[in-house]
Amino acid sequence: MTYVDLHKLVLAVCFAAISLSSSILLNARVLADERPNILLIMADDVGVDALGCYGGESYRTPRLDALAEGGMKFTHCYSMPVCHPTRITLMTGRYPFRTGNPKWGTFPKEEEPRNIGQIMKRADYATAVAGKWQICTMKNDLNHASRLGFDESCLFGWHEGARYHSPFIYQNGKLQKGLDDSYGPDVYVNFLIEFMRRNKETPFFAYYPMALCHDVTDDLKDPVPFGPNGHYDSFKTMVEAMDVRVGRLIDALDELGLRENTLVIFTTDNGSPVRSIYSAERNPNPKRKDTYIRVPVVSRQNGVDVPGGKGSLTNGGTLVPLIANWPGKVKPGQIANDLVDFSDFLPTVAEFGQADLPDGVTLDGHSLASRIINGKPSSRNWPFVEHRGKHWVRDQRWKLYDNGKLFDVSLDQAEQNPLEKTDGSNEAEAARKRLSSVLKSLKVK
Repeated sequence: MTYVDLHKLVLAVCFAAISLSSSILLNARVLADERPNILLIMADDVGVDALGCYGGESYRTPRLDALAEGGMKFTHCYSMPVCHPTRITLMTGRYPFRTGNPKWGTFPKEEEPRNIGQIMKRADYATAVAGKWQICTMKNDLNHASRLGFDESCLFGWHEGARYHSPFIYQNGKLQKGLDDSYGPDVYVNFLIEFMRRNKETPFFAYYPMALCHDVTDDLKDPVPFGPNGHYDSFKTMVEAMDVRVGRLIDALDELGLRENTLVIFTTDNGSPVRSIYSAERNPNPKRKDTYIRVPVVSRQNGVDVPGGKGSLTNGGTLVPLIANWPGKVKPGQIANDLVDFSDFLPTVAEFGQADLPDGVTLDGHSLASRIINGKPSSRNWPFVEHRGKHWVRDQRWKLYDNGKLFDVSLDQAEQNPLEKTDGSNEAEAARKRLSSVLKSLKVK
C-alpha cells in the first residue's frame, strides 16, 4: 500500500467515524430537544395473524401495513393473554403480581398518582383517553380517568351498555345523550381528533385503547343493538373497521400539520379471540339467559390457518403487533427483533416526553426510545407474562414456564414437546439455567 493509498484510507475511516458520530449526536438531540406528540393506540383482541404486515391474509389492513412500512415493526412483543392485566401493566410499567393482581375491572389505588397518564400530565402534556377503559365501572367512579391524569376522556360504560352501535359513552364523566344512531368507534375517533385540534400548540399524549375488535357485551339484561346489518359485526368486519379508524387518525394528523411531530405507536392487548359473538336472541323468560351465537375465529397467516389464541399462554394469546412510526425520525422499513413486554410502554413514552419516572417504586419496564430512534438494542433480555397463577419468561428462542417446562419455540410454536432435562451440557440446558435464574429473581407472588 502506497502512502497515498494509506492517506486515502485514513481519510475514509475518519469521514465514516465523523458521519457515525454525527448520526448518534443527531439521534441524541431528537430525544433531548424534541418532545413529540404521542398517539398510543392499543386495539382489543387482535393478534399478529390479523395484520397484513405480519403475514395476515384474511383481512385488509392497508393503513396499518403502511404504518409498519414507514416505520419500525417489532417481531417479539408480548402481552398478557387477556385484556385487564395487559392494561394494568401498560399503565403502571409494573407486572400485575407487583400490584397485587388487581381484580377484573379495578385499578390499584397506590398506582393512581404514578400511572402513565399522571406522568405525562406532570410533564406538561395535554392528555386524553378514548375507547375501552375497563379498569373501573364508570357509573361508580365518574372521575376515574381524570384522577389518573387524563384531562379529557370519552369512554364506553363497560358492563353498562354497548360499545359499538347506539353506544353507552361517558365523556369527561358525563353520560352522553343522542347517540342512538352513532357507531362507538367513530365517536371515540372524532373525540380524539377534536382533542388534537385544540392542542395543536402544545405537546399532547392521546391514549386510544380501542373497543375494536372485541365482540359485544353479553351480560346485560338485554342484548345490545345489532346495528344496520341485522347481526353483530364479524371479526373480519371489525378488523377492517379498526384499520379504517387508525387511518382516520393518521389523516387528521396530516390535515392538522402535526404528522411530522407525532410519534404513533400501535399495539394490541392480547391475541385474537377463539370465538366472536355474531348474533343473539332474547329469552322472554326473565329467569333464563339470552342465547348468544358465537363463531370460531380462524385467520390465514403466511399460508397457514391460525385459530384465535386469546387466553392462552402460547404465542396465539401473547404475541402481538407493535409498530412505531414517526416520519423523519424513525427510519422506514425497519424490523426489530428486540424482546418487548407491556411494562416497557410507560418508560418509553416517558422518555420521549422527557417526563420524570415515579419515585419510590421500581419499574419492570425498559425504554424503547433509543431503539426506535437510533437502533440501539433494547436492554431487555427476557419478557414476562402471567395468567391465572401461571407465568413464563423467554428469549427469542427458548421459553421457560414456572412449572419447569422448557420449549424451543423456534421449532415448536404450539408448545407440544417440552424438552427433558439433561446433564446440563447442551444449549437447551444452558437456556434452562439462565431463564430459571430470571424466574427465581422475580419472586412472583
